[in-house]
Amino acid sequence: MNKNAISLFSSSGIGDLGLKANNINTIIGCEVLPERMKLFSNNYPESKCFLGDIWELKEQIIEYYHAQYEEAPFMVIATPSCQGMSSNGMGKMLNDYRKGLRPKMDSRNRLIIPAVHIIKELQPEWVILENVANMVNTLILDEEDNLINIIEYIKRELGEIYSGDPKVVDVADYGIPQHRRRLITVLTKNEKGKAIFESNKTLIPPPTHSATDTLVTKHWITLREAIGELPPLRAEKGKNIYKKFNPLHKVPILDEKKIFWVDNTPEGETAFNNQCVNPECGYTGNRKHGAAHNEEGINKYSTETPLYCEKCGALLPRPWVEDKKTGEKRLMKGFVSAYKRMMWDEPASTLTQNFQFACSDNKLHPDQCRVLSLYEGLVLQSIADYDYSFEVNGKMVPDGLIRDTIGESVPPKMIDQICKYILSCLLYTSPSPRDMRRSR
Repeated sequence: MNKNAISLFSSSGIGDLGLKANNINTIIGCEVLPERMKLFSNNYPESKCFLGDIWELKEQIIEYYHAQYEEAPFMVIATPSCQGMSSNGMGKMLNDYRKGLRPKMDSRNRLIIPAVHIIKELQPEWVILENVANMVNTLILDEEDNLINIIEYIKRELGEIYSGDPKVVDVADYGIPQHRRRLITVLTKNEKGKAIFESNKTLIPPPTHSATDTLVTKHWITLREAIGELPPLRAEKGKNIYKKFNPLHKVPILDEKKIFWVDNTPEGETAFNNQCVNPECGYTGNRKHGAAHNEEGINKYSTETPLYCEKCGALLPRPWVEDKKTGEKRLMKGFVSAYKRMMWDEPASTLTQNFQFACSDNKLHPDQCRVLSLYEGLVLQSIADYDYSFEVNGKMVPDGLIRDTIGESVPPKMIDQICKYILSCLLYTSPSPRDMRRSR
């Protein structure tokens, strides 16, 4: 039997690298953004590509599959948009709904509905769903405009056919040098897979790594181990790229004031806490930046953090904005996670589409004056471990598309390990009654 897969919300096809590594062929891809679809098509030339809104394309996908294939697909993998998934305002949604008021919903959260329709119609042997951890708290309006938790919706629609449950995982626990908490749901109608789920209560493979070495896990892979030996860069013109090593080992240029802030930021710290660099002073007791919840429970950053040394009055290397008319400087509004360096001996913080912006959460290189390079992003997302091209028609796509592709993708190594576990389930032999009696 050919192991064919359908990829929904394919983006640029990064997650599908994990399928390909296990000889699972992505025969259909569906994506709404043309530039992502071009990359997908370039890397999976044998796949049928459906470009557009999945609500409008779902029947075409189903019809195409039935016309081309007799057996059910081996797998459907779906990674719907996660930007709208938040627990914020969930209580208000429920209250409004109970009062007969239609709650304001993010339409992106309902993209799971056409995906479930496709799964119900084609009935693949295995299903992989991947999204943000907070998906478990997300409410949607179903086809009948009834408010329902998105996980309960999936169970309601697929539970009679499929076994499996969602599980929040940190990809660092699977040998990926990055903390990235995701909700992964593996479902199956395969009898061997169902038996394993009945026994283990999960279809997610056991972790291979952890915060400390154990008998069954290795220590997390750290930034030092992953990128510590790469050529140095600096966010200044002429020093921000190392083409001889790799054309994607490059970073954006920072202006003079940001270089001043970053140069004086220690490993694991934020520029908002930088101390006096006046050689005649060097005072290290200036109040640090912070945040606290106000009376309404809203997290607010401090408005009393000094920008000038409280001992000598010198300008501190802390993020500031300048009044264009008066030239007056004041501390930039922001939290201590901004302009913050990562730690060498820990996995990277979660890579997002903003991972090359110095002001983004915890995205500065541990000791160099810069953010992470595009190539380092590929390493930390495990994409560099696989054969993938960012060229279309012989030309490299724009940096912004590469950065977005990295930040929004599921690490292919995570999908690779899930697929290996799925394939191992197919070799499972349930114990005979005689063996079960012996084990007692």
